[in-house]
Amino acid sequence: MTPKPEIPGTYVFGIEDCRRGFALNALCASLATPRNRMRFLADEAAYCDEFGLSADQRAALLDRDWKAMLDAGGSIFYVCKLAMVDGRSMQYLGGVFTHMTTEDFISALEAGGRRLG
Repeated sequence: MTPKPEIPGTYVFGIEDCRRGFALNALCASLATPRNRMRFLADEAAYCDEFGLSADQRAALLDRDWKAMLDAGGSIFYVCKLAMVDGRSMQYLGGVFTHMTTEDFISALEAGGRRLG
C-alpha cells in the first residue's frame, strides 16, 4: 500500500479512510432526504445503530466532534450534510478545521485564501 501523502495544512482523504469511514459516510449521505433527517433528529443514537458505526464514529457524530469524524474516516463532503442538519455552513467547518472563527475563515477566503507557513 502506498503511504498517504503529507501535505501541510491539509487533510488528505485516501482509500483507507474511505473504507474505514463507509458507515459514517453512508449515515451522513442518508441525511440528504427530509424523511431521514426527521428520523435522525428524533433519535440520533438509534439512527446511528442502523448504520453500524464504530464506537469512535458514533461518539464523534453524537458529540459533533468534526475533526474526530474526519479522523474516523469521514469525508468532508458527507460530514457537511450533517453540519447542514445542524444549521452549520461549509465555512463554519472550514473555520473549525483551520482553528479560525467562521468570520475569520470567510475573510481569509475573500482575501484569496489562508497562507500556510
